[in-house]
Amino acid sequence: MVQNGIDRLEERLTELKRLRVGVITNHTGLTAEREHLIDKLQRLGITIGALFSPEHGLRGQLDETVPDSVDERTGLPIYSLYGERKKPTPSQLANLDALIFDIQDIGARYYTYISTMGLAMEAAAERKIPFYVLDRVNPIGGAVEGPLADPDRLSFTAYHTITLRHGMTVGELAQMFNAERNLGAELKIVPCAGWKRSMTLDECGFYWTNPSPNMRRLQQAFLYIGVGVWEATNLSVGRGTDTPFEIVGAPWIDGRKLAGMLNELPVCAGARFTPMVFTPTASVYKGVECQGVSIFITNREQLRPFSMGVGLGYCLRKLYPRDWEAQKALGLLANREVHAMLIDGAEPERILQRCARDVEQFTRRREAFLLY
Repeated sequence: MVQNGIDRLEERLTELKRLRVGVITNHTGLTAEREHLIDKLQRLGITIGALFSPEHGLRGQLDETVPDSVDERTGLPIYSLYGERKKPTPSQLANLDALIFDIQDIGARYYTYISTMGLAMEAAAERKIPFYVLDRVNPIGGAVEGPLADPDRLSFTAYHTITLRHGMTVGELAQMFNAERNLGAELKIVPCAGWKRSMTLDECGFYWTNPSPNMRRLQQAFLYIGVGVWEATNLSVGRGTDTPFEIVGAPWIDGRKLAGMLNELPVCAGARFTPMVFTPTASVYKGVECQGVSIFITNREQLRPFSMGVGLGYCLRKLYPRDWEAQKALGLLANREVHAMLIDGAEPERILQRCARDVEQFTRRREAFLLY
């Protein structure tokens, strides 16, 4: 049986009962029986002093800046970590003895929950209070893909120099952040049980909970690695439709031409592309008819989502060099050399050969921090 850290919390009960804790969580902080972390902590007699919410808020429903608020159920203050302030302040931590982090990650470097964790670890280290991570499985497994973030391109969507698909759990990432960034946090991991790095969420017996409003099923989490990386450009990635990250398009795309080219690329093995027309109700091209492709995963074992994404970028650059604003992709790609290769129209295999060096280096680097 696979368990997340929250379901092994009782192992730390004696020490936690002595502490007044701040809780960094959202709607994904659930036990296997779907009891929320806040409710479980209170049921176990652990004193909560404050709540902290990441991007999308405590209930995971917001797609804009998240304000501070008060939790209606508990009366506790909720301090937002997604707005002008993204790190807990000394005054917010003044009456706390520890911080607990429990949020479901997706496995992509630019998914901001891991950045929230890193910044909160910094704050805990500065305040000299312990930082507990209730570990959770990586829903898309332990594979590694894509380039490393350049050290001078770090941001809220690239907290550390990790590959685009890191294949680690939040507990493992916390150990890496703490060591490689010299944070000095008193880190306490409550590990998962029974999870193997080859396992994906559907093999663990867990319920799916949308970790963010536009991440609605496991297939989208896989495709997010190859589709989400381009969403800072003038491309709709399906936000404002029923199938975000399963479709891409724009008014300047010919869907049949793009689908035909993608279906011929070896780097897109494991996926199939169908031309389609759609009109987003939100985000890029809201209310504007777009042509593009719908992406179907035909063989998850064969699919390498980032490789597929490189194929998509190659086709867009080849077919629409003047229309696609590929220069805007650098922010999420966070690697100048790989971005320059994309702009220059390099063949997908050449780009992936360049990324393979980063994958090899990162795979060696992460070894010291792996728990499973």
